[in-house]
Amino acid sequence: MLQYLFGKMAQNSSLLITIAYLVSKTKVFKNVVRQRSTWQDKLILILIFSGIAIMGTYTGVSIKGALANSRVIGVVVGSLFGGPVVGIGAGIIAGIHRYSLGGFTAFACAIATICEATLAAILSRKSDIKTMNWKTGLLIGIAAETLQMIIILIVARPFEAAWDLVQTIGLPMIVLNSIGISIFIAIVKSIFEEQEKIGAVQAQKALQIAKITLPILRRGLTIESAKHVAKIIFDKTQVKAVAITDRESILAHVGSGCDHHLSGETIMTEATRDVISTGELKIAATKKEIGCNDKECDLFSAVIVPLRCREEVLGTLKLYQAQENGVSSVDIELAQGLAGLFSTQLELAAFEQQAQLVVKAELKALQAQINPHFLFNALNTVVSFCRTDPDKARKLLIHLSEFFRKNIQRGDKFVTLREELGHIRAYLSIEQARFGDSLTVVEQVEPESEDCLVPALTLQPLVENAIKHGIYPKVNGGTITIRSRADNQALRLIVEDDGVGMSEERIRAISGNKVNSATGAGIGLSNVNNRLKYLYGQDSGLSIDSVEGRGTSITITIPMNPGVKLG
Repeated sequence: MLQYLFGKMAQNSSLLITIAYLVSKTKVFKNVVRQRSTWQDKLILILIFSGIAIMGTYTGVSIKGALANSRVIGVVVGSLFGGPVVGIGAGIIAGIHRYSLGGFTAFACAIATICEATLAAILSRKSDIKTMNWKTGLLIGIAAETLQMIIILIVARPFEAAWDLVQTIGLPMIVLNSIGISIFIAIVKSIFEEQEKIGAVQAQKALQIAKITLPILRRGLTIESAKHVAKIIFDKTQVKAVAITDRESILAHVGSGCDHHLSGETIMTEATRDVISTGELKIAATKKEIGCNDKECDLFSAVIVPLRCREEVLGTLKLYQAQENGVSSVDIELAQGLAGLFSTQLELAAFEQQAQLVVKAELKALQAQINPHFLFNALNTVVSFCRTDPDKARKLLIHLSEFFRKNIQRGDKFVTLREELGHIRAYLSIEQARFGDSLTVVEQVEPESEDCLVPALTLQPLVENAIKHGIYPKVNGGTITIRSRADNQALRLIVEDDGVGMSEERIRAISGNKVNSATGAGIGLSNVNNRLKYLYGQDSGLSIDSVEGRGTSITITIPMNPGVKLG
């Protein structure tokens, strides 16, 4: 008898495990395990696992007025993977069903079924599903079936019949049902481990795509950048087509359907508009949901994810497949990973564009600061020479016009050091006319450095600062020295004066962008410092060495291969 029970129950357990395995492959089951389920999902699982438990009852072996069955597999597995609501719900339904069949153990088995589900639910809350293994399942199964035998002995009457029954069915049910539960846990665990491996592969693929697309998306979400990015995704994935939209229209469509899904067309998929309005992922599972009226189009399903910048939805990324309901969990994971990375890139691009605007605004402020102040002094100087030396006045006007012409034309461009020095000489010709012999200018420029590129309007503010705040306050005037030297690593530009110098507090204020905008002192240097840090990194900027009463030396270091952000 014992051998027969073992054989028959092994068959029954195998059937129930197979059914439970098929259930584990469903989207509903995965949603519950990942804690993304709705009440509808849980209700469906309650019905499924109660059905498995009831099947375990019906396939049981009739013996001594009772049933040697595998009902416990349905309710325990439901509790372990569906949670207390699913497990206990399935236990109540299966318990009531068992009670309806009658027999001297009907009430005991009904109570035991509910208690087994509750025990499994309690134990499952103390063990993470991801760390649960077959040993845990085996122990939970043994505990649950042992509990059932104890309840039969306590509740079923007559006791002698209950004791005889437990002696007969106890060992087969405890052993085989516990093994069945542990096997199911091992199977499900392997499924999720495989999914995690697939997810890791998709994450790696998403990172590779993001690395390639980073310099493209730094330009923002445009038709040109979207086409490049969509082409890269299409080439590196197994999807049928890739599309990127903004909030209103298609920016790019690469792959199948590109002959009629055209850039610039208004978005026609309702699911896409839903994603833009809600910011939530959507699946278009059928050709009708795709919204394409072309009968020859072979795009039948798509996953649509939002692209964000600072919590605002800028557009969508869409991955298409050629079958209805053809979007797999792999496609969804890939789309979500790419959308997250692209959204981060777009946000960084927005910050960078904002930083560029700030730098350009500072440059305009620097130009505006120079022009009125310098123009006023220059015109006064020209006026003073009009009667005494008209020829010199004429030359000064030529220098002045040349200075302003270059100042206006340059904007935020890069120029050669030769051009920058020419701009400075035009400026200095006016200043030397004002100061006469009290201002001396010395140039020590290496000829090979004159072809190096420098940001426009970099040296002139330094020279002006040296004259205005270094030489001018001195009674006897002074000397300004401009030096340059270049090697394979960097170009170094130095502006020195033997003026009054500046305090440590003033140096810290310039370096930390904390100059007094009301007085204007140091704003030019601070703006140049900010521009250099933005263009070449935080390790760049002005290096200021100054001693009060002895003068100031300011050094600029420009990398020879900078890969700068403006040009």
